[in-house]
Amino acid sequence: MRARQPDLRDDVVRDGVRIAYEVYDNHGPTVLLMPTWSIIDSRHWKLQLPYLARHFRVVIFDGRGNGASDRPTAAAAYADREFVADAVAVLDATETDRAVVAGLSKGGHWAGLLAGLHPDRVSGAILIGAAVSLLPRDPARTVYPWDQELDTDEGWAKYNKHYWRRHYRDFTEFFFSQALSEPHSTKQREDAVEWASETDAETLITTEMADEIGGEEERRVLESIRCPVLLIHGTDDRIRPHASSQYLAELVGGTLLTIEGGGHCPQARDPVIVNRAMRRFVESVNRVSARELSEVRS
Repeated sequence: MRARQPDLRDDVVRDGVRIAYEVYDNHGPTVLLMPTWSIIDSRHWKLQLPYLARHFRVVIFDGRGNGASDRPTAAAAYADREFVADAVAVLDATETDRAVVAGLSKGGHWAGLLAGLHPDRVSGAILIGAAVSLLPRDPARTVYPWDQELDTDEGWAKYNKHYWRRHYRDFTEFFFSQALSEPHSTKQREDAVEWASETDAETLITTEMADEIGGEEERRVLESIRCPVLLIHGTDDRIRPHASSQYLAELVGGTLLTIEGGGHCPQARDPVIVNRAMRRFVESVNRVSARELSEVRS
């Protein structure tokens, strides 16, 4: 059972791919919750939805590759620009002029790109453990090649397309043990592994082969962000280092909220901290927007 049911379920079709979305109506400003890597669907926001929907209008969608959205088979369909374009299509379909956009991990990367590429649609951005490529990954993740057959399956050797094909569930159990590294995370890990079962190894392999906006292009896009930015990152993040959000905060002039001992999914393990921070940020962004609008009218 959900703590809060959506007021609208619908989908938008873009370039032949169906993207499922939900709207939680409220008279407040809109928050757009982005998908993350296609290994899980939008339920990773389940502890944010009922809280945020009491205060704001919330729009959420399943990313292509999982949930109620389509699972295209071509790598080009999972390019960064496709997820950004999906977000714009959902904003259009829900008649949302501007929103505060929030994203976790890969979704944080797309939220940042959306803010930089479509500044007229984004009033603020919340980036949680954002998977930007401006700093290298944890060295433990780069020891083993992703696309070669390996003679070991220990640790991050499981992050390998051949292993995914042979032992997909074991990979998801390992991955979420790293993403949810805090003690007493059994329930959150079980949820994530269950959600991961709704896609498959071939879909994830396809996402890994997609074009990404990285390097100097990514830097230019992120540097162009002019809206307020809140970054949230745990110090024990084993997927993306805390240092990446420190660097990103300086790059975009954002505010960094550090969660001591937090892992890669603080929205699941520290929802009270994250929810309150998100609410304060959205309220502050819209106070500023209202003041600017008043100044323009005067």
